[in-house]
Amino acid sequence: MTSVKEFRVEREPTATTLGRGSFVFTDDYSVFDWGKMPDEIPDKGASLCAMGAFNFESLEDEGVPTHYRGVIDPDTDEIVALAETEDPPTEMAIELTQVPDLPHEGRDYDYEAYHEAAGDNYLIPLEVVFRNSVPVGSSLRRRTDPADHGLDFAEWPEGVVQLEEPIVEFSTKYEEGDRYLSRSEADRIAGLADIEELESVAREVNRVVTERAAEAELVHEDGKIECCYFDGEVRVADVVGTFDENRFTFHGQQVSKEFVRQYHKRTQPEWVEAVEAAKREAKERNVADWKSLCEASPEPLDDGVIEAARDLYAAGTNAYVGRELFDAPSLEDAVAVVRNL
Repeated sequence: MTSVKEFRVEREPTATTLGRGSFVFTDDYSVFDWGKMPDEIPDKGASLCAMGAFNFESLEDEGVPTHYRGVIDPDTDEIVALAETEDPPTEMAIELTQVPDLPHEGRDYDYEAYHEAAGDNYLIPLEVVFRNSVPVGSSLRRRTDPADHGLDFAEWPEGVVQLEEPIVEFSTKYEEGDRYLSRSEADRIAGLADIEELESVAREVNRVVTERAAEAELVHEDGKIECCYFDGEVRVADVVGTFDENRFTFHGQQVSKEFVRQYHKRTQPEWVEAVEAAKREAKERNVADWKSLCEASPEPLDDGVIEAARDLYAAGTNAYVGRELFDAPSLEDAVAVVRNL
């Protein structure tokens, strides 16, 4: 089980065959790697399922291999395309690959053992991150200089930097405190999967999501993908292009989980600071479990904030998929409420 969706297995994968199963999307949410937060956001799970399905179907139309099989129609329990459902689905049928244990001592992870167990059929233990802009506060500004990305700035400007070409990076997937990687380290961690192919797939996913977002007057700022490797091929896995995996804006306002993250920063700064302090301490002590070192816990959100978040997810999904799947205000009205919080 992940922090926001459940995982069902119908048939286990083997060294030579894919399995079958499904994601069941819940209304839970997570920020700052905390895991399940005290609240639920109604219809959030259905929103993520619908957006993810829409994007997987769009990618397959473009010839990009994925692990997607369809959504489970909530009225018939049949596996169908998103367009064939009348009500928003919350379950997505997928193909399964092998996910071996990743042994570690403290923060030293044994990727050789992972790949020895994985063979030729595995979930690549990387996240591939793509950025179409570099906002103020982006970790990219702390970790790199503009020249590292071919940008003609002596230092990062104060405002948002819009990129002519996306920046693609690699980070760890299964480490307790995920970290960004050099290209050579990412190549080693990827195993048999080709790092150039991973980047190419990420750029194609970014293009498809960015173009669709623009049709809904959304600006696609950044996102990530996860992939599996099977039969010598990289396939897009997990979920793609949702308001949790990616950041979108509508007329300058965040329409993604980033809104909830920023709200916690404004209203619960002590907890956010405690999380950051715990992560620093865990790194200094070379331990993986930073959460046990955190001296504070998040407080529930006000009902009005939960309602605004629900409407933002629902209205944004309606706009993105081009269909009134949810009873929700227009995206413009939903954004206006969030902007005033």
